Amino acid sequence: MKNIALAIIATIILILLILFFIRQPKIEEEKMINITNTTNITLITIYDNYQYDPELKTGWGFGCVVKTKDKTLLFDTGSDSETLLDNMKKMKIKAEEIDIIVLSHIHGDHVGGLSGFLEKNSNVTVYVPASFPKSFKDEIKQAGAKIIEVAKEKEIEKGIFSTGELGTWIKEQSLVINTDKGIVVITGCAHPGVVNIIKKAKEMTQKEVYLVIGGFHLSGANDSELKNIINSFREFNIKKVAPCHCSGDRCRELFKEDYGNDFIANGVGKIIEI
Repeated sequence: MKNIALAIIATIILILLILFFIRQPKIEEEKMINITNTTNITLITIYDNYQYDPELKTGWGFGCVVKTKDKTLLFDTGSDSETLLDNMKKMKIKAEEIDIIVLSHIHGDHVGGLSGFLEKNSNVTVYVPASFPKSFKDEIKQAGAKIIEVAKEKEIEKGIFSTGELGTWIKEQSLVINTDKGIVVITGCAHPGVVNIIKKAKEMTQKEVYLVIGGFHLSGANDSELKNIINSFREFNIKKVAPCHCSGDRCRELFKEDYGNDFIANGVGKIIEI
């Protein structure tokens, strides 16, 4: 009986070991991201409190349309759907054209336009930070959209990645897009720190940064702090910058002084083709 019991235990251990090693490749595969794919993109700032096109409405918040050859993404939805959809209409972007929505963080000036948008087009996949409240996620599902929760870095579409959740108190994801000119980093509000986000993007891709666009969350920073951040951008060899939303007027002024022609005056209606 003792020998039979030992044989049974040995068999169980062997089965568990086999199952463990069978599962390992799958786990490793989920950790890997393919950064070899590049994509040509058009970026359209569709919601912002800074104005570029006087025909469009401004509003406190941020929203950016990313067009590739195959897909159209909306990164953040601003504070309200009325302004978002009206600006999209004036820019001749139909709600039905949007395939994917990526939300950076839970603040209302970045997710406020979502519910109204989903009334126009719920046939989308919405990528949200995993830390979003269950009630918010349930509303997305009830509207008929597909939802994908993001905790760690993830490929969303060919050549387009999420940094995964960064930060502590306010969790936020940013977009990283691999282009022939280098990577493009799109931030919502940069609560985790814009320099930290850039470090993460470079760590993920091992690529040079061509452009950083979006909210830098520096409206309350003093000149010394801003110049340190600009120096960090230069150390990273970042080619172009397009701060908007919560970056602050002084931030934009100092970046423009330093970057000259490589500073992009970003605001609602601005189109950047890469």
